[in-house]
Amino acid sequence: MSEQGATEVSALARGLGVLKVVGEAAGPLSNRELAELTGIPKPTVSRLTATLVASGYLRQAPDSDRFSLGPALLDMSNRFLRHFDLRTVARPHLSALAEFASASVHMGVRDQLDMLIIDSLRPRNALISSRIEVGARMTIATSAAGRAYLAALPADEQRELLAQIRLASGENWAALEPHIMAGLEDYARLGYCSSFGEWHPRIHALGFPLRGPRGERYSVSCGGPAYLLPRETMVSRVAPKLLETVQLINAEIGIAAPAD
Repeated sequence: MSEQGATEVSALARGLGVLKVVGEAAGPLSNRELAELTGIPKPTVSRLTATLVASGYLRQAPDSDRFSLGPALLDMSNRFLRHFDLRTVARPHLSALAEFASASVHMGVRDQLDMLIIDSLRPRNALISSRIEVGARMTIATSAAGRAYLAALPADEQRELLAQIRLASGENWAALEPHIMAGLEDYARLGYCSSFGEWHPRIHALGFPLRGPRGERYSVSCGGPAYLLPRETMVSRVAPKLLETVQLINAEIGIAAPAD
């Protein structure tokens, strides 16, 4: 790379650094504050902010040297959201999880009291795996994916969904409630939910929630035949890889921590 090319890349990195600091600030920042926060010399910061204002990525407050994010970033964000598909982003990571665990991996969205499967991956190295296809359903109350979805909801939405499940369960609620509550506790403590023979008597699965950049909610199930994936294997071997997968997907989306 030429010396000029290296300088251009450095300038771009500095400009992006300025945008990041402005975006994370509680209010507009001056060139002096930006220099202090980024470690970039103030004359360089002044040139960067002038360029970013001219291109619409920063907005300068009237009669002030303080800056906030500009409308060009909103337009860029809208373009990103219009073309964003979480399945496309998550699929390589979910595929790696399926291969590592020798388990099937399914992504779902909520439909009433079920999780509707919108993507399904099977490991190439497994002779036997679950045959859940796109369009299949998993009950929220008993599946790992459903419990993970429920556990990640804001408190008011969680209470509302629990009330719907209670009403639909009727006399079965007394037996169902302890397992659902244990799932909520598991998610708070472990970062995932489980279903060992509850959704299907011969299936063991772990589940985790995902949230898209527009706030849309999904959940993922990783599981398979209980005799091939006993509880101990799921907890000791698969769970750490599952949590790593959550972090990788969230990082690619731009979410620093698990949803909620």
